[in-house]
Amino acid sequence: MDGLKKFEEKIGYFFQRMPLLKDALTHSSFANERGWSYDRNNERLEFLGDAVLELVSSDFIFHEHRSDTEGKMTKLRASLVCEQSLAASAREIGLGEYIRLGRGEQATGGAERDSILSDAFEAVIGAIYLDGGLESAAAFIRRFVLSDIEDKKLFYDSKTILQEMIQDGGKHTISYELVSESGPDHAKEFAVRCNVDGKPMGTGRGKSKKAAEQKAAYETMLKIRN
Repeated sequence: MDGLKKFEEKIGYFFQRMPLLKDALTHSSFANERGWSYDRNNERLEFLGDAVLELVSSDFIFHEHRSDTEGKMTKLRASLVCEQSLAASAREIGLGEYIRLGRGEQATGGAERDSILSDAFEAVIGAIYLDGGLESAAAFIRRFVLSDIEDKKLFYDSKTILQEMIQDGGKHTISYELVSESGPDHAKEFAVRCNVDGKPMGTGRGKSKKAAEQKAAYETMLKIRN
């Protein structure tokens, strides 16, 4: 319980119904190992949190970016709520250390996997919404998602932005190489390496090759910038 109190202090929200927070932090692998019912993992809360996040972020963009077209607003929202962006927000609050994982997921570094972090982050949003209402959830989202927007824009289409960065510096070639493919058919994880002029630069993982390529491009941009 003390650990969860520390987490509440980190996020600036204190739950009236603690079981909601516990469920939000419970991965299906942990619940399955114990034979718990489906409503005791975070997947339903993730579903709800995803909808709340889309509403709050859409409202924010609509009012704060009055000159943007519908297409531009859609692209900005996608950059703010994509898996990599949410995983970064999850790391900001140290979410990984509080997620309850099954032994297999724990052993393979699940607490640092973007997909698990982003799903749990959305589940926490869903839990806050049920516990304290829309305004409480919106305050959490504004603090941890709708901040540092310029940096988060890079998450959405890193491949295009990287291509533009590289072209500005002269003639270079960018290629993406599939490094590994793991997991069952219904839950594949791909690892892709980004090469610039044949030199390995950044590596990314994702549920699809496209997502992994975007992450690899983002990691490459960070290296070039630094």
